[in-house]
Amino acid sequence: MLTIYAVSDSIGETAELVARASAQQFHHDVIVKRVSYLTTLDAVDSFINSLDLNNTSNPIMIVSTIILPKVREFLTQRCVEKNIAISNVLGPVISVASSLLKTMPDYNPGAVWKVDENYFKMIEAMEFAIQYDDSKDHSGIKHADVVLIGLSRTSKTPICLCLANKGIKALNIPLIPEAPVPEELFEIDRKRVIALTINPLELIKIRKHRLDKYTVALSKNTYADEGRILEELEYADNIFKRLRCKTIDVTDRAIEDTALLITKHLESIKPE
Repeated sequence: MLTIYAVSDSIGETAELVARASAQQFHHDVIVKRVSYLTTLDAVDSFINSLDLNNTSNPIMIVSTIILPKVREFLTQRCVEKNIAISNVLGPVISVASSLLKTMPDYNPGAVWKVDENYFKMIEAMEFAIQYDDSKDHSGIKHADVVLIGLSRTSKTPICLCLANKGIKALNIPLIPEAPVPEELFEIDRKRVIALTINPLELIKIRKHRLDKYTVALSKNTYADEGRILEELEYADNIFKRLRCKTIDVTDRAIEDTALLITKHLESIKPE
């Protein structure tokens, strides 16, 4: 088993994402631990001294996104002394960019998370996604940057939140044969409506898993009934055709991937 420490002189989310992305490439047990705000030499020393380096069956490596040069160099030095593998992710990139721009970087930890106009836009989009989640209030449709429609368990809510993290106001509407589709949906630009489709077998599997999780008897519930799901898919497909909107198949697709496709679509329809 390998333990990867994602260390940073800021929040450490970037380091953790890199560590987890790397861990996913191996069919072995890999534990990722985030260590945030290593901003002093003493903090680095304390961190290194806390590591268990005697357990040969559990090797250690460090992924660092430390920006502060002195702290980064000291961490590297201590890792060399202790024979700990380390990868400095941002250092080389910043050095190359500095050389090409012929200017010195600010070396500002956490600069990506600075509180600016984009930050407040993200917060506003988050609040919007929560307020109008699952068709709680149709009045938000005309104010949304994008409206997602689809059956239950097509990842509408997590995709909306992922888009909100990019500052995009996303609203989702669940499609249910017994519930009428809001008229507001037919009054907005169809290019801002995204239909989420899914393979029937995958949807059945997802819904059965959800029912098992909540220990609901399948025989007494139509939620995961195959006939019912096919009926819902046909109903949703008819809505998609009426709207003539863009569709995205979310079968086996990560929510981040779907969010990226939607983001690119929205960029392509922006007025010049």
